[in-house]
Amino acid sequence: MAKTADSRVLVIEPSTALLVGVRQVLSPHFDARPADASVDLIVIHSISLPPGEFGGPWIDKLFTGSLPPDAHPYFATLRGVRVSAHALIDRSGEITQFVPFAARAWHAGRSIWRGREACNDFSVGIELEGTETTAYTDAQYRSLRAVLAALYAAYPDLSADRLVAHSAIAPDRKTDPGPSFEWGRIR
Repeated sequence: MAKTADSRVLVIEPSTALLVGVRQVLSPHFDARPADASVDLIVIHSISLPPGEFGGPWIDKLFTGSLPPDAHPYFATLRGVRVSAHALIDRSGEITQFVPFAARAWHAGRSIWRGREACNDFSVGIELEGTETTAYTDAQYRSLRAVLAALYAAYPDLSADRLVAHSAIAPDRKTDPGPSFEWGRIR
C-alpha cells in the first residue's frame, strides 16, 4: 500500500472525486468531461514559478487565475492564461488538489495519445514542483505513488501502462517532466 511523504494512505471520496485529507485549492479552470469519456490516462507534468524557483504562492495563483503579472517579469507572459491540474505535489511532498478527478482540468493543451486527441477529456494531470533538470525529491515520489494508488483504486481503466509524460502526448511542444524524472520509482 503506497503512503504519502507523511505516511498517509490516500483515498478518493467517490461523491466528490477529491482526495480525502489533502490541501484543497479549487481552481475555476475546469469543466465537465464529455459524457462518453472515461478517465483512462494519467499525465505527469513539472512546474516551477518563476521558472527554476520553488516554493511560494505562485503555482496556486496561476491555477486559480490570480497570478499578478507585475510580481515577476516572467508572469507577464502568463497574463490571461487559464490552466489547471488535478493535483500538485510540491518539493516537500505536500499534495494540493485543484480540480476533482471526475472533472476535466486544463493541463494537457493540444495533445494526442494512441490516436486520441484532446487528452484533457480523458486524463488526470499531476504536476510535480520541479524542473526537467533538477532531481525530484524522495518525498515527491512517495506522495506520487500514494496518489497513483488512490487513482488506480477509484478508476478501473487506469493502470501503470496508462501513465505518461506530458512530453509523450505533446512532443512538439513539451519536454516535461524531463530526464530528471525517474520512472522506475513509480512503476
